[in-house]
Amino acid sequence: MVNFYLGFSSFVHIQNFGQEAYSDLLPSASSETINHSILLSNYTEYISYLSSPWLTTFIPSTYTLVSIVALPLNIMAIIIFLFKTKLKKPAMIYMLNLAAADLMFVSVLPFKIAYHVSGNNWIFGSGMCSFVTAAYFCNMFCSVLLMTAISMDRFLGIVFPIHSLSWRTVERSFLVCFLIWVTSVGSTVPLLVKEQTQYITTLNITTCHDVLDLKEQQSFYIYYFSILCLLLVVLPLIITTISYSGIIYILRFSTNIKKSGKKTRALLLILIVFCIFLICFGPSNVILLMHYLHFSNGFSDALYFAYSLCISVSSVSCCLDPLIYYYVSPLCQSYVYRFFCCKTFGHNGQNCERTIQNSDIQGYSESVKSRRMTGE
Repeated sequence: MVNFYLGFSSFVHIQNFGQEAYSDLLPSASSETINHSILLSNYTEYISYLSSPWLTTFIPSTYTLVSIVALPLNIMAIIIFLFKTKLKKPAMIYMLNLAAADLMFVSVLPFKIAYHVSGNNWIFGSGMCSFVTAAYFCNMFCSVLLMTAISMDRFLGIVFPIHSLSWRTVERSFLVCFLIWVTSVGSTVPLLVKEQTQYITTLNITTCHDVLDLKEQQSFYIYYFSILCLLLVVLPLIITTISYSGIIYILRFSTNIKKSGKKTRALLLILIVFCIFLICFGPSNVILLMHYLHFSNGFSDALYFAYSLCISVSSVSCCLDPLIYYYVSPLCQSYVYRFFCCKTFGHNGQNCERTIQNSDIQGYSESVKSRRMTGE
């Protein structure tokens, strides 16, 4: 008897009754089909998971909304960083890479949307399933690490504004980003080489990463995902918490920052960034870690649905990142205003040009003040 476990997106046990059982129940099935099939008889409760509206309606709807909003926001952010600003600050290097990671994440969502809408039936082939799964988690880990790097950069800029100048250089920020990308890509290579698809006979669907071989789970995935969660999510969460807590403390009790309005704005921005980071990446990865640390105990229906919801919610960070990291900058706002203003009035509109000049001057001034306040 070969056991299977509804894996990364499902926490329920499923059994395959073996080739002999298939021969009796499905006499016309080929041996190749038998070896790659899962019989779900007497598991109607678990079958309902794969056909649940949470998976087939809510999650693809969330991914669709994220794609529609995040795609233009991140494309415009990358254009502004590359062509409208000079990459002279480490924070800008991190933000550019974060926008690139978010854009790459959004690029694989159409495959996830099609998969869930079709009843969790994967039609793009085994190789594409492995690639999309690896890309999905690669960009998630990359985003977490880049946000952690941004929090540390801001911490150093505020707590050690003078001494950190020699550390916080553009060259070193490029090196940090390179190491983050190498780590993220390297950590997901096993997902590329291992089989991620399984054919579900009862439902006549092929799942992608939702149903995994129990032997693979026990011998590999239980250690693989536990280590990844601890090193690439939990540890960065701890570092980010310490960094933003230190920043909030310094800004709250600093006597050097006299303008209460600027201080309040900076505190509010830091607090929003910190809360969004925790909400988007904390719950799903904590549940995942709990799943693998207590693998043999089984999980309730509520935990399964909680995990599914958390995974879809974490993708919302692709929409929020541009808003809380890039577009809060007055200088960035002036470039966005320039784009839409010139599209509306034309390049020769006097009102547009006059407004742009004023916004550029004000934006530069406010941007300098904002960077000093937030450590950028």
